[in-house]
Amino acid sequence: MTEPVDIQGLVREINEVLIVAVLLDGARHGYQIALDVEERTNGMFSFQHGTLYPILHRLEKDGEIRGEWTKADGRRRKEYHPTAAGRRELAARGRRLRDVFETLMALLGENA
Repeated sequence: MTEPVDIQGLVREINEVLIVAVLLDGARHGYQIALDVEERTNGMFSFQHGTLYPILHRLEKDGEIRGEWTKADGRRRKEYHPTAAGRRELAARGRRLRDVFETLMALLGENA
């Protein structure tokens, strides 16, 4: 039997996948992550300031991303990089999300 889906957990998984997937292309600061997610998903997904940073802090605490303070143009910014653990989690979450959405689409069948 397949593991049941926790809807609130599903939203968390999607947010984490979006962030770590964007970071695979290189280090970014929070605002740039938000811009890139929105651009790469053609506006389907976006982050509000109050939503993004708690997720970044949680991912950093869990060891999935690593933050480094940098200074550019006289401003300090924290840039985030994916860790090896973050890459592994991204792959696992990607498989999980694929299963969830394939199951949902099968349920919807021709009505989708």
